[in-house]
Amino acid sequence: METTPPRRRRWWLWILVGVLAVVALGYGAIFVYTEVINDPEDELTVDDLESALQGTTTTTVAEPAPTGPSESVPTSAAPTTAPAATSTVDGVWNVTTDSELGYRVGENLFGVDTEAVGRTNQIVGSLTIAGTQVTEAAFDVDMTTLESDDSRRDNQFRGRIMATDEFPTATFVLTAPIELGTIPADGEQITATATGDLTLRGTTNPVTFDVTAQLEGERIGVLGSIPIVFADYGIPNPSIAGISTDDNGLLEFVLVFER
Repeated sequence: METTPPRRRRWWLWILVGVLAVVALGYGAIFVYTEVINDPEDELTVDDLESALQGTTTTTVAEPAPTGPSESVPTSAAPTTAPAATSTVDGVWNVTTDSELGYRVGENLFGVDTEAVGRTNQIVGSLTIAGTQVTEAAFDVDMTTLESDDSRRDNQFRGRIMATDEFPTATFVLTAPIELGTIPADGEQITATATGDLTLRGTTNPVTFDVTAQLEGERIGVLGSIPIVFADYGIPNPSIAGISTDDNGLLEFVLVFER
């Protein structure tokens, strides 16, 4: 019975060890890249809302956002018929550049779980408050300006995924008043539910989601997120060779408003 010579066995052992070392180093490098070098930004929270409200940018958007063929954004304040206690917030409030909106998608990079996150502050729009209701709201987002931690991901996003050459903007139009229940005291946070039409990649769907609002001096902040199933908007699954993603993601935002 033939046996493998000891020298040959040692060579095979060294080859196996070398392969395992290369795999371990590669996995380790990917882990360090995703968790340390390019650690994705955390999900937006009330801490981000409060931080945005303290921002120094005061320039407001000069024009309201386009709202599609059947809606329009009011260009004047709503009648101030509410009680005196709520009159200080009645009217039209415009988005400022302290606002932030982006996407969050679960991603597996060569076996390492991470998240793809892109953000922009290029948001145009306004909301109207009358009494304890947000009666109208509409926003436009320049999708060509969303950036992540990787330019290759951004190129994929603007190309085959969101086709921003053809669909450069995403829009949201409120379709039912938001009932606040009460006007919060300065610094107080309240939660409410918003319903409207969201348009991504040229496809419009109704959405309902929760928001957290805070009045801070002469500014209003709104925090929220909307789950997005890619197929509902005709968005191709972002997965490519070696990188797989979930078939859904999160649209998250912190919006800061001034009169």
